[in-house]
Amino acid sequence: MERESMEFDVLIVGGGPAGLSAACRVMQLAQEAGEELTVCVVEKGSEIGAHILAGTVFEPTALTELFPDWKEKGAPLNTPVTRDDIFLLKNQDSATKIPNAFVPKNMHNHGNYIISLGNLCRWLAEQAEQLGVEVYPGFAASETIIEDGQVKGIITGDMGVARDGSEKDGYMPGMELRAKYTLFTEGCRGHLGKRLINEFKLDEGKDPQHYGIGIKELWDIDPAKHEPGLVVHTTGWPLKETGSTGGSFLYHLENGQVYVGLITDLSYSNPHLSPFEEFQRLKLHPEIKKHLEGGKRVSYGARAITKGGYNALPKMSFPGGLLLGCDAGTLNGSKIKGSHTAMKSGMLGAEAVFEALKDGKSGEEISSFQKKFEDSWLFKELYAERNFGPAMHKFGNIVGGAIAYFEQNILRGSLPITFHDTTPDYATMKPAAECKKVTYPKPDNTLTFDRLSSVFISNTNHEEDQPVHLKLTDPDLPIRDNLPKYDEPAQRYCPAGVYEVVEKDDGSGKRFQINAQNCVHCKTCDIKDPAQNINWVTPEGGGGPNYPNM
Repeated sequence: MERESMEFDVLIVGGGPAGLSAACRVMQLAQEAGEELTVCVVEKGSEIGAHILAGTVFEPTALTELFPDWKEKGAPLNTPVTRDDIFLLKNQDSATKIPNAFVPKNMHNHGNYIISLGNLCRWLAEQAEQLGVEVYPGFAASETIIEDGQVKGIITGDMGVARDGSEKDGYMPGMELRAKYTLFTEGCRGHLGKRLINEFKLDEGKDPQHYGIGIKELWDIDPAKHEPGLVVHTTGWPLKETGSTGGSFLYHLENGQVYVGLITDLSYSNPHLSPFEEFQRLKLHPEIKKHLEGGKRVSYGARAITKGGYNALPKMSFPGGLLLGCDAGTLNGSKIKGSHTAMKSGMLGAEAVFEALKDGKSGEEISSFQKKFEDSWLFKELYAERNFGPAMHKFGNIVGGAIAYFEQNILRGSLPITFHDTTPDYATMKPAAECKKVTYPKPDNTLTFDRLSSVFISNTNHEEDQPVHLKLTDPDLPIRDNLPKYDEPAQRYCPAGVYEVVEKDDGSGKRFQINAQNCVHCKTCDIKDPAQNINWVTPEGGGGPNYPNM
């Protein structure tokens, strides 16, 4: 097919903190050197920030390096953390506050801010455009261009294709965006990043990547209960009842609002578990309920989190580009933070790319990136917390937390040994018959809600008549294998009601239904399906959630 083509010096796939920081940094370097560079950022969301979802308590280290005058420039960091509370939820009614002296030091948040990461990305995009970067939201990168063993750019998705593959009125073929170097910063489980890892064997010799699913709501709360800057984390109930790990967060930001959410590690084994339902019942615990009662839910979202840490970090360079941020897995699990690390990886990538371009290179692997990474505080930070995730998975939150406390507070460094978690998250699922069924309360529509009303307030929308972007390698597998063995867990691990097992119209049995219109792009299905039968590919650009202030 003949496609229009555009060429750039640097192409960045994904308008999150890593990609936008890379764009800003490479342009800063170009201007300092008096060089002219063409830099482009493509983002599949309808606008920058539309698909950005994180906690977020934000550490400003990397932002201060990128823009030392960020306060004067009006960066949306408005609520400094004033207090940290961590609770062990022992059951559905009781909780114990963990004294600060026994909290791993990485979980202390003095000097950090409660922010909307989406709003920070919108601000970063403004800075990038002022520096001369071309920013194109609404354009999904659907394919990678690989020629002669080098990445040469991407192809954006076709627009106006019907579900049956025919071309609708207004059909527009995707464009080729070519570049000397392409940086992939798609966030957790980027669909092109996943292919690049396989294509170039970037994860050879590494632990398998591990993930969580974060489900989050934004609430307007009773002004009398609002305490700007309060950070609350919990561990224990409800996840411990199913032997699962993870924890919750509740952050008081500005304007009488709070974020509340639950992260469920996707290493869980009970197929009856529903992360969405676990989050709903979390809000009924007195320690969480007291903040929300009398308030109103404003928004909802869900997103997978890359949390394998240092041990699962793939090689980040390959011929023609770099894999950066959560696309590679730079989140610091022990801090429960990935934004500052994503930004720093983007900045390091920008510096490596700028040096390569200055040397006249185009498409050769930037082998200098690894040393630049290893000389940075980002590497030191990730290496120091390499035992955190494996310890949590192996020993649970309590013993794992004790190991983290010993490393961080007593040793003030890491153990001389390294724990490993070599079982991929999709391989941890046990047969349904071997696991206890979980009974969840019905939603009360005051504190707890169902999936469909939640998806509605995520402002999720896709052009209805388009190809389903959730591809089954074997369409018969969900009913033939997953249903009898695992009671088809996609019905429960999806936080948006995308997957259903329904009766066939003729009454001859069951079929697997995919409601792709509901998809919030969390990528959980791509990660957790025990048969690895679901492949998430990008829908038309502009589709998906539109998160405000998240």
